[in-house]
Amino acid sequence: MAATRQVGVPHPRLPLPEGQDDLVAFQQWLGEAIPMVGALGITQMARQGDVLTWQLALAPSLNDKGTGFGGALTAQTTLQGWCWVTLWLRERGLARDVVVAEASQRFHAPVTGDYRLVCAPRDPQGPDILAEKLTERGKGRITLDQRLYCGDKLCLDATGSYAVLPEG
Repeated sequence: MAATRQVGVPHPRLPLPEGQDDLVAFQQWLGEAIPMVGALGITQMARQGDVLTWQLALAPSLNDKGTGFGGALTAQTTLQGWCWVTLWLRERGLARDVVVAEASQRFHAPVTGDYRLVCAPRDPQGPDILAEKLTERGKGRITLDQRLYCGDKLCLDATGSYAVLPEG
């Protein structure tokens, strides 16, 4: 049985990878570090270039109408952006704290079945700009867009600004 998280006590960081990050190990650690992750219905994570894609089951996020609960979907988009930045840092051998600074969502259609979330930088140069800021100032921000699809139907657009905090 996993240890219970304590309020005010940081969870130990996942060791940095030697080579390519293992998304299965990252997802397991994520569930330990953030207990609600286990209830979000994430069935798979995949990365290709600057795109992070999650496959999710709808059942854990149902609302009273039998569709996706907006609060759960919002939590998923915010968390996915945080994961994008954390994985990006890990790929560069950096273990740093990441926080969401701003987030917004726009709902286009009800989520009526299992779905996928796709996260990518708003600006294709965003990762390079973030890398420069981290080198110059020891901290930086990046804006990420998340899109939720049921099949080919876009159900939700979200945007988040994520800050990488200075060391120490």
